Amino acid sequence: MTPFLAWSATAVAVLVALAGLASTLARRRIGLLHLAGAALLEVLLVVQAAVATAALAGGQRPPETATFVGYLAGVVLLPVAGVLWSRTEPSRWAGTVLAVASLVTAVMIWRLVQLWEAPGA
Repeated sequence: MTPFLAWSATAVAVLVALAGLASTLARRRIGLLHLAGAALLEVLLVVQAAVATAALAGGQRPPETATFVGYLAGVVLLPVAGVLWSRTEPSRWAGTVLAVASLVTAVMIWRLVQLWEAPGA
C-alpha cells in the first residue's frame, strides 16, 4: 500500500463529501464538479488497487488476505455506486448520498492500510 495514494484518495474523498454536503445545503442536485471529483477518486482507487494487486502477486501478503481483498474490491466499487445512486436521486439529497459514499470510502482506505500494515505482514 502506498501512503501517498492513501492520503491523496482520502483528501479527494473528503473534498467530494464536502461538495456533496454543500449541494445538499444549497438544495441542489450534484453537478459536473461532483462527478469530476468522484472520477478522480475512482482513478486513485484503481491505481491503489493495481499497486496492491501487484504486491500480492509479488508474494507480499497481509495476515488477513481475504479481508484485505474484500475491502479492496469494495472500496473500488463504492464511489461508482454512490455516483449512480446520487444521479438517480431526484431530490436535493443526491449530494448527501455522494457525501456518505465518499466518507465511507475514506474510512475503507485507512482500513486497507491498517490491514496491510498489521503485525505479521
